[in-house]
Amino acid sequence: MEEFTEFPKIARMSRSCVVSEKIDGMNSLICITEDSQFLVGSRTRWITPDDDNHGFAKWAHDHEEELRELGKGRHFGEWFGSGIGRAYGLKEKRFSLFNTIRWCLHDQEPQRIETADPRIEKYQEKLPPCYGLVPVLYKGIFTTQAVEDCVEFLRKNGSQAVPGFMRPEGVVVFHIAGNVGFKKTLEKDEEPKSKK
Repeated sequence: MEEFTEFPKIARMSRSCVVSEKIDGMNSLICITEDSQFLVGSRTRWITPDDDNHGFAKWAHDHEEELRELGKGRHFGEWFGSGIGRAYGLKEKRFSLFNTIRWCLHDQEPQRIETADPRIEKYQEKLPPCYGLVPVLYKGIFTTQAVEDCVEFLRKNGSQAVPGFMRPEGVVVFHIAGNVGFKKTLEKDEEPKSKK
C-alpha cells in the first residue's frame, strides 16, 4: 500500500517579515562543519584561494580566526564592491551576512528575537567587526504595501549598504512563518534573471 503523506501546514501570510536591501554582488558562503573544517563557497561551488571567485576565498582565509566565531553551520552573505556587479563606487570589497534575525553588528545592542513562545527570551549575537549585515529596511507584519514602500525608499534615497550610491538593486523579503524569501528589483523586476 502507498505510504500516506500528510498535506503540509500552510503558513499564515499576515505574519512577521524582514525586508532588507538586495545587494548586487557575489552570493557567498562560510561553512564551519561539525568536525571544524573551514570551507568557503560561492553560490554554486566550493572555492579556495587557488580557485577563487572575486577574491572571496583569499579574504575569508585571511580572516578565518574571526569568521570561525560564527560557529558551526552555513553562513550566507554577499561579497560586493570593486569589480563585482554594480561595484557601488567602492575601491574595496565588503562582506555582509544575510541573517539579520540572528546577528547584529559588533557595535550594536542585541535585540530580542521573536519566538513562538513569548516566555522564551532569545537575543541576537554580535558579529565580529570584519563584516556587516545587509541593511534592514522594514521589520513587521508582511504586506505588499510595506514591500513597495521599501522599494520606493531605495529609489528615492539610494543604497543603505553604501550611502550615496543611487542605483540600488532592490529588496529581499524574508517571510518568517513561511521560512521563505522573495526578491524584488528596482529595474526589470518582471523579467527572469536569465534575460537581464
